[in-house]
This record gives sequence, structure tokens and C-alpha cells, in this order.
Amino acid sequence: MTGYRHLSYWLSSLDEPLTPRPGLPGDTDADVAIVGAGYTGLWTAYYLAEADPTLRVVVLEREIAGYGASGRNGGWCSALFPTSLPALARRHGRDRALALQRAMHDTVGEVGRVAAAEGIDCDWRAGGTVTLARSEVQLDRARAEVDQAHAHGLTDDDLTLLDAAEAAARCDAEGVRGGTYTPHCAAVHPAKLVRGLARAVERRGVRIHERTPVTALRPGAAVTPAGVVRAPVVVRATEGYTPGLPGQRRTVAPVYSLMVATPPLPEETWARIGLAERETFSDYRHVIV
Repeated sequence: MTGYRHLSYWLSSLDEPLTPRPGLPGDTDADVAIVGAGYTGLWTAYYLAEADPTLRVVVLEREIAGYGASGRNGGWCSALFPTSLPALARRHGRDRALALQRAMHDTVGEVGRVAAAEGIDCDWRAGGTVTLARSEVQLDRARAEVDQAHAHGLTDDDLTLLDAAEAAARCDAEGVRGGTYTPHCAAVHPAKLVRGLARAVERRGVRIHERTPVTALRPGAAVTPAGVVRAPVVVRATEGYTPGLPGQRRTVAPVYSLMVATPPLPEETWARIGLAERETFSDYRHVIV
């Protein structure tokens, strides 16, 4: 694989060469070896280097940074979770469930903070998430969601119920009866973010070796065709590619979704929504459906 731009709209729109970094030159020692140069691996490298700049951190990537889901996804940084707060509380307790939700909320802002601090121009726009209700059943569900969230420790600052007028002011769809709004979500150009993050960790002394597939993980070692990286800590950050490693075929179940990017929306489209939303999203010119 050499032509990476065709993989996604995001990668195709980058104003930078996607030339792979040099591969691993041979056996080497490190304090931490990270397998995978997507968000999981690079954020791990970033905070390790921030916590202790003396650490020798090596990141190994089969293709290039951002090749996988980090460079081809829906384009939002979100605190949404596929399990409700009440369900988490029933399983792990109210305090732990709320702590997890708060941590996810904080993480959205942290991504924006790091992007600004590191000079990563990733089209960051913290506009939140609006979920519309277009039937009484949907509106009842929205009310229940907000009531349950508040009962478990969240407030209107985290999730609020919108009436018909408030919802329509944010998104002028037909037949809107209400909805919910949370500020804990941002639009982002994911490929710009992951590629910028790779450069940020390199500035902090992290070594990234691309076109270096890891063929096996052993205690204290990551094995590649070019050599072995020996490290007391090995981080498997392969996510959806994990089943490709020996003995890991049933560790995760990879899933995917399909996204469609439209041409830039015309001015008459923006005229139908509120001014605040246009200011939030006008630079994010491609709508994901």
C-alpha cells in the first residue's frame, strides 16, 4: 500500500505529503514500545512524553500514522457513549458511572486544548450535539434521557431538554417537537488531528517507525520483520486491527460505518438555520450523514 490519499476524504484533503517515515532499522531497546500510530497509540505516546521526557518511547506502525480509523471516521470528537448512564450505574455504581461520564466530557475539551497548544490546525469547532425529536414518542424518550441523566448527577450544563422552538432554532428540520442538546462534542478534521499529533510526539522525542508491521507481541518485546523492539512495557494500540496478531483473533470484533461527504453546502442552506450554528459550522463545510 503506497497510495494513502484514496482511503478517505480526510486523507485526500490533507495539504501535506503522506510519505512514510523511515522503518525500524533493526533491534532496539526502549522504555515503552507502542504498537499502532492511530489515536490510541499517539495519545499514549503524547502523555507519556509529557509526564516523563526522559522515557524512550518507540511507536511502530504497519502503514502510516492515521492509516486506520483515526484517518477515516465521522469527524467528531464526542463524549457520547453507547451505554446509558443508568445502565453503567447499575453495573458499576453511581459514582463510577458519573466519574466515567465526567472524564469523557473533560476529554473533549482536552483534545481541543492540546490541538491549540501544539498548533494542530484540525478545524476544531466545539458546537455540541443536537438530537431532534419529531414525534411524541421521541420527545418522551428525550425527556426520560434528560431526567435520568440529571438523577445520576449531570446538570443542564451537560444535557438539556429543548422545546420545539429551541430545537428548531438550532436545526430547522421539518416537524421538530423538541430535542436534547449537549455541549460535549466538537467537529474535527480527524486526519489533520492524527497527523499533527504524530508530529507533536516527535517534537517531544518519541520515535515513530512507519511501514513496520508487528508480527508478534511477546512479554517485553514487539517483533517485526526488521527487528525486535525490547521494552519492559509494550502497549497494544492496534484497536480494530488486533485480530491480525497471532492469538488475538477473537479479542475484539471490528465494526465499521459508512460516511458520505457532500459538496460544500450553498448559502441558502445556511440561511435556514440559526446564526449561532452557522458561526459554529461554517468552516466545517462537509456534512456527514
